[in-house]
Amino acid sequence: MPSPFEEKNVIENHDSLSNEKVDLSPIKKLNLLDRFLVLWILIAMIIGVVIGYYVPNVQESFETVQFGSVSVPIAIGLLVMMYPVLCKVKYEQLHIILSKKQVWLQIAISIFINWVIGPIVMTALAWACLPDLPELRTGVVMVGLARCIAMVLIWVSIAEGDSDYCAILVAINAILQIALYSPYAVLFINIVPSWFGAPPEKSVVVDIWAVARSVLIYLGIPLVAGVITRFTLKGWKGSAWYEEKFIKRFGSLALVGLLYTIIIMFANQGHQIIDHIGPVCRTAVPLVCYFIIMFFIPFFILKIFFPYKQVVTQSFTASSNNFELA
Repeated sequence: MPSPFEEKNVIENHDSLSNEKVDLSPIKKLNLLDRFLVLWILIAMIIGVVIGYYVPNVQESFETVQFGSVSVPIAIGLLVMMYPVLCKVKYEQLHIILSKKQVWLQIAISIFINWVIGPIVMTALAWACLPDLPELRTGVVMVGLARCIAMVLIWVSIAEGDSDYCAILVAINAILQIALYSPYAVLFINIVPSWFGAPPEKSVVVDIWAVARSVLIYLGIPLVAGVITRFTLKGWKGSAWYEEKFIKRFGSLALVGLLYTIIIMFANQGHQIIDHIGPVCRTAVPLVCYFIIMFFIPFFILKIFFPYKQVVTQSFTASSNNFELA
């Protein structure tokens, strides 16, 4: 017969194991909005298409509220979406992070995956899946050349990746995007196909200032707002209040901004989606294949050498694209 002390130890061990099981189930930690995010995204897509198709003059209304090539309604959604995420980044610790050699190795890997492997994979998939649809094929290639500088912050945050490291990669991709997007478009749309005997594509001209303006609006404004908010509120209310109260209550706004942005983007193309549903579905094939290849292959290779937070950040950065710019 066990002694009272042995019984107590058994109970404590059982409670400890129970707590470990709870800790090992990340889905239970998510709130309602996070837990069913895929469902909310699908609903937002359907709502957007319905609005765009059945509400008259929606697309014309969006075109009247543009700043150059930047859609103001989409810009508002992206700002609302990115601002809470960029408030979480520990800017005061970035110099410590950048002083580590391993981080620079991760940056080098990210640049190679994003700016060498990614464009090649997307171009190959575009030609394999859309050989008879040159305009849509060119659009898919353009998407593959535009590295994500917005929504990837949301995905990494939800997946419990390294938000600080992701912010560094986003900043680097933003700078490279301004410099490389235009020459990459010429290379992968006009030059590379000719090496394999493909007919010449319609010449593509990308305005570097349009790319820079897009990056400055979609990334620059929420980044500056996030930095100011973090240092101002932490200095005023303290770190504990900022991390435990402000960030936790304010964080859900990012997903609201995401769903709003999806509704606006699909509403803007509602007629195109319904009227050309066949080509649209075909266009989705290379995009889905690209995500699967660029997410899972780096994930399974890199997880052999690096911790989860860095690996999932690399995978989402590699598999995400800047649809707004493209």
